[in-house]
Amino acid sequence: MTVAERLIRIGEVARGAGVSVRAVRYYEQQGLLIAERSPSGQRLYRQDAVDRIRFFQQMFAAGLTSRRITELLPCWDSGHTDANQRAMLRAERDRVQAKVNDLQAALDRLDEVIAITDTHL
Repeated sequence: MTVAERLIRIGEVARGAGVSVRAVRYYEQQGLLIAERSPSGQRLYRQDAVDRIRFFQQMFAAGLTSRRITELLPCWDSGHTDANQRAMLRAERDRVQAKVNDLQAALDRLDEVIAITDTHL
């Protein structure tokens, strides 16, 4: 095993991804992460677990469920999709874009209120 393939403990994964150890365990329970076990039973993860968890966090923040993220993982892992996967990815993207548009509209309104209140010091 090379240094790049070194397995890391759950605490390292959690710190690197900025999540709790409990969250890492949850991702494993949901089938989103796979842990190996040390001879003493400690969970060990590949280095890419940190990036994967960051991806999960982004997708959760965008409103995707763990089930939907599980459906996305083969696309992430292989870089290939079939027609159904591409349709699902586009639908999720459209949903997230609509959410971004709504948030941008709210931000614009807040900027208007700030501009109005700044003139009334």
